[in-house]
Amino acid sequence: MKVLLLYPEFPDTFWSFKHALKFIHKKASLPPLGLLTVAAMLPADWGKRLVDVNVRKLRDKDLAWADLVFISGMIAQQESAHALIARCRAAGKIIVAGGPLFTLGHEQFSEVDHFVLNEAEVTLPEFLRDFERGTACRVYASTEFPDLSRTPAPLWELADVRRYASMSVQYSRGCPFDCEFCNITAMFGHRPRTKSTAQMLAELDGLHRAGWRGAVFFVDDNFIGNKRALKEDLLPALIQWQQGHRGTPFYTEASINLADDAGLMRMMVEAGFNQVFIGIETPEEAGLAECHKRQNQKRDLVADVKRIQRAGLEVQGGFIVGFDSDTPTTFARQIEFIQQSGIVTAMVGLLQAIPGTKLHQRLKDQGRLTGLTTGNNSDGTTNFIPRMNREMLREGYRNLMDYLYAPGPYYRRIRTFLREYRCPKMSAPLNWRDLLAFFRANFRLGIFERGRFNYWGLLIWTFFRHPRLLPLAVTLSVYGHHFRKTCAALKG
Repeated sequence: MKVLLLYPEFPDTFWSFKHALKFIHKKASLPPLGLLTVAAMLPADWGKRLVDVNVRKLRDKDLAWADLVFISGMIAQQESAHALIARCRAAGKIIVAGGPLFTLGHEQFSEVDHFVLNEAEVTLPEFLRDFERGTACRVYASTEFPDLSRTPAPLWELADVRRYASMSVQYSRGCPFDCEFCNITAMFGHRPRTKSTAQMLAELDGLHRAGWRGAVFFVDDNFIGNKRALKEDLLPALIQWQQGHRGTPFYTEASINLADDAGLMRMMVEAGFNQVFIGIETPEEAGLAECHKRQNQKRDLVADVKRIQRAGLEVQGGFIVGFDSDTPTTFARQIEFIQQSGIVTAMVGLLQAIPGTKLHQRLKDQGRLTGLTTGNNSDGTTNFIPRMNREMLREGYRNLMDYLYAPGPYYRRIRTFLREYRCPKMSAPLNWRDLLAFFRANFRLGIFERGRFNYWGLLIWTFFRHPRLLPLAVTLSVYGHHFRKTCAALKG
C-alpha cells in the first residue's frame, strides 16, 4: 500500500510569515507535524510520501503513485483542502481525512471516504484494522484522551527540512483553563498529558540527524500546564541536551501565570527557550470576565509581560476585539497596552466562533451565528452578529492594525521591547544565511520601504545601546514588513 500524505495551503495570514520567509529563502514556517506523526503510526511496510503544498505543488505523478490519500489541516486551510480533495476524487483515490479541520466540521466534506477524527492514537488503529479487513466505516471518533507515551516520533525523513523556517515538536496536550472562545479543551481536555522526557529527547535527536540546526517550536497550547513535570524532568534534561547541540533555540506557547514563577522562567531560558506566545486577549477586565479568561484577570498585565521579557523571553501576544463588552474606546486601549508593553509581534484578531467552543454554543443559542468560521481571525470578518455595530467594529479593527504596524509605532515598539529584554547567554550562532538575510533586509527595508528612516534609526540605536541584540532587531524589522503586507491585504 502506498500512501500520499497531503497538507493543504495556508492563506496569507498573520502567522504565515509569507513575506518574511522570502528574506531567508524558505517556503513555509513549519512542517505538518500531525501528518508526520500519523505517518509513523502507519504500517512500516507501506510506502509513504509527503506533499506539503505550502512548499511544493501536488503533481499528477504523485497522485498516480498513491493507492490512498491521507489529508489533514487546520480550519484556515479549508479552501485549499476542498480543492485538493476534489482533485484526489477526480483521480479516483480513496481519501482519508483527520485533524482539527475535519474533527470540527467533517460534515462539510462529502467527497471524503473515511474520517479518522480526534486523537489518532485512538482512532487510527481502529481504522487500519477495519481497512485491512475491507470493512472500514466512514467516521471514526472517540472521546478518549490517550496516554502520549503511545505517540511515536514523527517521520522527519519524509519532509524536506531545508524548506522550512522552523521545526516543531509536541510535548503535551490539554490546558487547565477554560476560555470560552478556545476549542483546545474540547479537543484535548483540561488535564495536561505529556510525553516522557526520553520521547522528547529522541524526537530532538531525530531532528538533529535529519540535518536540522535551527529553531524548534514546542507546539503545546500551554507548555506550562504541568509545571512540576517541566521543572523536575523535562527542563533539566533539555539543559543537559543543549550542551552538545550548540544552542538550539526553542519557542512555545504559555499562559500569563508564567510571570509568577521566576525559577521556571530561568530554567526555560537556560534550556534554550527565547520566545513565548501568550494569549493576552484584552486589557479590559469586562472582556476577560466575559470570555472566562480568569488567569488574566486582576493582574497588572503590562508588568507581567515586562517581567517575562526581563527573564530573557520575547513575548508574542494574541489579542481579540469583538467581545460583547467591547466599546469604541477598546481599540485605543488595545493600542495603548501593546505599545506600552513592547509586544512587537502582536496578533490582533476579530473574535470568531469556532465549532466545539462554549462561545459557539452560546451564540447559537442566542441565534447570532451567521455562518462558518474562516479560521483566520485577522481577515476582517466575523461569523456572528456582534453587539457593536458591525461596520464600527470592522473600521475600528482596520484602524487598530494600521496603527500598530505603521513604521513609526512599530519601530518604537521594538525599542520598548529591547530596553527590557535580557538576551540569554546561550544563542544560536550566525551563519551565512543570516548574513544574506541581513543584506536583503538592508536593501528592501533600508532603501525601498517608506519606513526606511525608522529602520536605520533602529539599527543605529541598537548598535550603540544593545549591540548583542542587533540580529534580533533586524529579524523583528523583517516581521514588520510581513505584517504591513498583511494589513494592506486586509484593507483591500
